[in-house]
Amino acid sequence: MDTVVTALRSALADPDGEVVRTERAVLDAARTDKSGWIAPGGPRVVVEARTVEHVQATLRTCSELGVPVVPRGAGTGLAGGANGTEGSVVLSVARMDRILGVSTQDEYAIVEPGVLNGDLNAAVAEFGLRFAPDPASAAIASVGGNIATNAGGLRCVKYGVTREAVLGLDVVLADGRLISTGHRTVKGVTGLDLTALLVGSEGTLGVIVGATVRLVPIPEGEPATLAAVYPDVERAAWAAALVVTDAARPSTVELLDRAALEGIAAYLGPAVMTETMGSTSADGVFLLVEWDGPGAAEAALGAVAGLQEVGGTVRLAASAAERDRLLTIRRSFHPAMEARGRVLIEDVAVPRSRLAEMFARVEAIGARHGISIPTVAHAGDGNLHPNFVFDGDEVPPHVWQAADELFRAAIELGGTLTGEHGVGVLKRRWIGDELGDDVLELQRGIRNVFDPAGILNPGKVF
Repeated sequence: MDTVVTALRSALADPDGEVVRTERAVLDAARTDKSGWIAPGGPRVVVEARTVEHVQATLRTCSELGVPVVPRGAGTGLAGGANGTEGSVVLSVARMDRILGVSTQDEYAIVEPGVLNGDLNAAVAEFGLRFAPDPASAAIASVGGNIATNAGGLRCVKYGVTREAVLGLDVVLADGRLISTGHRTVKGVTGLDLTALLVGSEGTLGVIVGATVRLVPIPEGEPATLAAVYPDVERAAWAAALVVTDAARPSTVELLDRAALEGIAAYLGPAVMTETMGSTSADGVFLLVEWDGPGAAEAALGAVAGLQEVGGTVRLAASAAERDRLLTIRRSFHPAMEARGRVLIEDVAVPRSRLAEMFARVEAIGARHGISIPTVAHAGDGNLHPNFVFDGDEVPPHVWQAADELFRAAIELGGTLTGEHGVGVLKRRWIGDELGDDVLELQRGIRNVFDPAGILNPGKVF
């Protein structure tokens, strides 16, 4: 038996292999995530931790043996950051999925990292509260994974990204020490803000084993939703800017370009498009806007005239069923792309004022390479998800070339490689282009303070 497996089973008191797993199916599942990237070689073992002590014992053992450790949550990432690489120990916290406490007065929950977003929200809904971060994978994504990547979602325009929802963390360092960061108070500025540093660190600084997360009241009343179709993305982006900068801030602002809407129309079929949009045509750019809380209906009604003046055909949902039909258009984007082949989902972000320019760059890049790049954007915060659809298991070289141009365009426009998915493996080669040598060196130095031996998620991010 592998000496690392033997050492781990001894350290975790797991002679029967219930926690320390070596079955081929388990190892293979840990090699990939929702990006579709499969790590070559694969891990030597998967530790399915149930307790903080399991995590500590695993890291102590691997630190002593000099074995790389890949922290992993629900495996829903889109950048390969939690994929088990060759010879590694995958340390899964997915089974650490308890909600340890909820304070309704102080509006926070104490959770283990494997709790799913959907399960947390179901549990706190009875108190009239919710966890605001809402990635598209919320039903299957874990809170720990949200924190590790600083995940976003549709509601970021109003409620912010995951970092704004994390009050404190319990983290096991590479040598097995357990630390706690942050506060359960509204204010707290003692020392450096290590909580903010750890959020988005993608398993390179420590393994999250607990979190105190901020809850917010569920908005009163029903949300108000509208859709507008524009002849071009420039006008749709201008319309998005109008509603985002209005005093009545929307909770969701999503933009689907012409290629995206055409793909969705083909996926849903003419009957659904007719019922939802009043036409089978997908010739246009689709803007979805939603408001929540008191005054939502008035805000939506007040926005209609301005959206029409910019050149849009506006449809205001008159019922919950009609609202759901409009949301179906947006929800169907990723399934529609996956129905066409393998998909490389990208995640650039630019200042909102450069959104139309970035869409134009995407279209030009596609034209140069002879490919269509259907794109959806969280238009309220300038975050675009261009989708490259291809055949086969490997991303073709011309798609990577197009992605390279995409990343460089975003940086040139004052943006970033990744708005919410993280760097992981897939964007690692471009990180220096965005950060520059001095900042990259500083970040690597911070990593070395937390993990001098470099066993945590090597080959990821930096």
